[in-house]
Order: sequence, then structure tokens, then C-alpha cells
Amino acid sequence: MKELIIAPSILSADFADMSAALSAIQQSRAQWLHLDVMDGHFVPNLTFGPKMIKDLRGRSDLFFDTHLMVGNPEGLLDEYITAGSDAITFHLETVVHAHRLVERIKATGVKVGISIVPSTPVAALLELLPMLDLVLVMTVNPGYGGQGLIASCLNKVIDLAARRQAANLDFLISVDGGMNGQTAGPAIQAGADVVVMGSAFFSAIDKPALVQTVKALRT
Repeated sequence: MKELIIAPSILSADFADMSAALSAIQQSRAQWLHLDVMDGHFVPNLTFGPKMIKDLRGRSDLFFDTHLMVGNPEGLLDEYITAGSDAITFHLETVVHAHRLVERIKATGVKVGISIVPSTPVAALLELLPMLDLVLVMTVNPGYGGQGLIASCLNKVIDLAARRQAANLDFLISVDGGMNGQTAGPAIQAGADVVVMGSAFFSAIDKPALVQTVKALRT
């Protein structure tokens, strides 16, 4: 079984000291850096632009998992790829021609993912699953860090894992929202391969221990 991937979300870091945040992630032995890009339209918050990713890219070899929570991913895509993203995930709810956008991202050599909010069913993704590297299941309503897990969303993880096995597909299943040392266990048991952690990671006194504990939940 592949090692569980931990992806700390920079959204919960101290934006006045990003160097320290990046160092903490790298020292924790987390494998990915989750970058939440918010536009204040699709979600009620603003975060950062491509320059942040470019500057962080110059200081880290972590896998950059860029999550575009924006109303116009087609118009912003190229800037975030050029900035150094290793994967681009956009929201199914923000596009009409998702197939076209997936193909456009794949053509650049960057990994492609699609995210769904709690109110969007897995059925909406079925035609796209064979094309995807990642499906990101939001387990909170997106926009802010520190929210509690919507436990019913884990049923989507179970559904996706079953469909992946039945169709012999190899996309990763990521969960984002309300993840901590306690809630990660049920998500992993449901079939999650990637656990995004924000507030729980940056508030942990011993971040390497937290990462190791959560990784060990996948046996």
C-alpha cells in the first residue's frame, strides 16, 4: 500500500512569516504543500496570487498542490502553472466545459484534479474520472480554515474508492476540511490517499509527530 500523503495548507500559516511556515512543513516530513487560491467570488475570502507560489517555489522542492477556488479558472490557469504548481485542482462548480479544461491542464504536463463542494454529488464527476490524477472532496464548505468536518462527505470518498477499484483507475482521492489527528482516521478508512491539514497542522506543537501519527493510520 502506498504511503499516505500529508498536505499542509498554507492558508493556515502566518502570512507574515512564510519562510518559517515552509520550513516547518519541510521538517515535518509532509510530502505536499497545499495552496488555496481564493478570489472572494466563488468563496468569501481572498488569499494570494501566483507570485506567492513563485516565491515559495524558489525555496522548496515539495509537491505544490494548487487548489483554485476561483470563479474563472480558465482565465487564471496559465499564471499558476508558470509559477511552479505541480498539480492544479479546479472546482467542477465553476466551469461549463470541464472536459476541455482538464485536457488543457494535462497538455502542460501538470497533474490535474477536480474538487467538489459538499452539495455536489460524485455522480457529476463520472465522465471525467478516467482523465483525472486527483479528486479533491471538500469536507467543509470552502472559504475559511478551521471549520469542522461534515462527516457525511466521507460517503463520497467511499463511493469514489469503490468506483476507482471497479474501473481499475488510479486517481488519488484527497480530503480537505476539518482534518486533524482524530478525523483523519475515518477519512483514510473511507479511502483517502491525501489528507489536507491546515489549522491542525500549524497549531500542533510537534508537527513531525502529528504527520507521523496520521500517516500511521493507513495500514
